[in-house]
Amino acid sequence: MKLTIFSGAIGANVDGIDLSQPLDAKAIDFIKSSWSEHLVLRFRNQRLNDDELARFSKYFGELDPPGPNPYGINFLPDHPEINVISNVKDEGGTPIGNLGDGEAVWHADMTYIDNPPEAGVLYAIEVPAGQGDTHFANMIAAYSELDSELLSRIEGKTLIHDAAHNSAGMLRKGYQEISDVTLTPGARHPIVVTDALGRRALFLGRRPYAYIMGLDVDESDALLDALWKHVSQSKFNWKNEWQKGDVVMWQNRMVLHRRDAFDPAARRIMHRTQIKGLSPIVA
Repeated sequence: MKLTIFSGAIGANVDGIDLSQPLDAKAIDFIKSSWSEHLVLRFRNQRLNDDELARFSKYFGELDPPGPNPYGINFLPDHPEINVISNVKDEGGTPIGNLGDGEAVWHADMTYIDNPPEAGVLYAIEVPAGQGDTHFANMIAAYSELDSELLSRIEGKTLIHDAAHNSAGMLRKGYQEISDVTLTPGARHPIVVTDALGRRALFLGRRPYAYIMGLDVDESDALLDALWKHVSQSKFNWKNEWQKGDVVMWQNRMVLHRRDAFDPAARRIMHRTQIKGLSPIVA
């Protein structure tokens, strides 16, 4: 295997491995150590069925089922641990997947639960050329470059993470819209978190409907706007220009990601797994 580190703060490409085949301990250890260091790994030119995608993902932990979607649909009944990310509809007009074709804002997955997923794995089955790129941002690096004023303002603060909407802004089934962000449903997490290696990072989830507990709404909004302006700087992120057969895996608790919108007439089909979080977020 060959590791090529991307320029910038995050990500690396791994060549010389077929993920459709069982991996030995040496290969798994190489991927784990590279992933821990670079937070996002990409494997190109893969050909996986759902069983093979699930087997590869399970090398890194127990799989977590997808969160609720706006349609209340189990997209893959034979593989409930796999989520379908797609804008395609079947002949009857029913979506075969979630998140459509619009922009998906910066977010980490399922941070609205007490134990968010540790990681995500996304496999490109069908992608439109030059559209729907995914951006990843390093929240360890973003934390390390916070100025002292912002650091002091977030010290000990807790953020409410919205459970009612997905990253495309769609209301999940079973929730109602709210106008007062202090009533946002979802988990409460520290803004600054620490991973198992002692690395500190910002943990923001997503911007819409977020609220910093104990602050006036205007004060919370101003502080969150300042944080999001900081973390969205290009120096902290890397963009994957998708090709069919790409597998991208990322450390969900230390990384934010977002997706560009794409032509609604284009087809995009991705299958996704996530690694279950076994412990709460810690400051």
